[in-house]
Amino acid sequence: MSSRLIGVGVGPGDPELVTVKGVNALRAADVVVVPVMDTLERGRAEATVLHYAPEEKVVRVVFALNERSDHARREAAWDAAGERVAGLLERHGAVAFATIGDPNVYSTFTYLAQTVQHLLPGTVVETVPGITAMQDLAARSGAVLTEGTEPLTLVPVTAGSAVLKDALGGPGTVVAYKFGRQVQEVARALRETGRLEDAVWGSALGLPGESIRPAADLEDGPLPYLSTLIAPARRDGTRGGKL
Repeated sequence: MSSRLIGVGVGPGDPELVTVKGVNALRAADVVVVPVMDTLERGRAEATVLHYAPEEKVVRVVFALNERSDHARREAAWDAAGERVAGLLERHGAVAFATIGDPNVYSTFTYLAQTVQHLLPGTVVETVPGITAMQDLAARSGAVLTEGTEPLTLVPVTAGSAVLKDALGGPGTVVAYKFGRQVQEVARALRETGRLEDAVWGSALGLPGESIRPAADLEDGPLPYLSTLIAPARRDGTRGGKL
């Protein structure tokens, strides 16, 4: 039978937010791979996994997660990581890869799966969905993501602050990821589009260093890279007004 590579979403950091299906997948896998930076410090995915899987089953694989400018170095790190996981799949029937959030939303797993399938064409790839940071921040802050017919736009600010500003000009809720290094640009976009007042940002959700504050505090920056912002849709307060 073909080996299986399972991308398991382990949520934004709070171990209580891993789904039952996710826990079962972690426990059933022969090996659980967790991504680490070349500094080898323990990341959120690994810390969460260790609540549910024994340490001896966890394999740490280095990814160039913090490399933004040296593309050759980043590509070499990706190739090495893919080869490492492919080697594990040659020896084990089921390898889980733990990723923060959801494996199909801006996840390391997407690229890993592509590399592994190129190296081992018969590999079966599966995913187990995970709770995202925007859902967790909405729950913790009380921000409603969508009502009625409102659209929801998710923007990685690493794509540029202009992309965020375009989204903020629309009618629905806008969620911004990965904006810790562009705090001033995000604050400016919120002000210029009139979306600053109701917006909220959060980081380290569910962890000891959790911070949830109004977006008006963005001027204080910088913030952790994995910060999340929610700018709710403009609403008039009418119940069911957009149904």
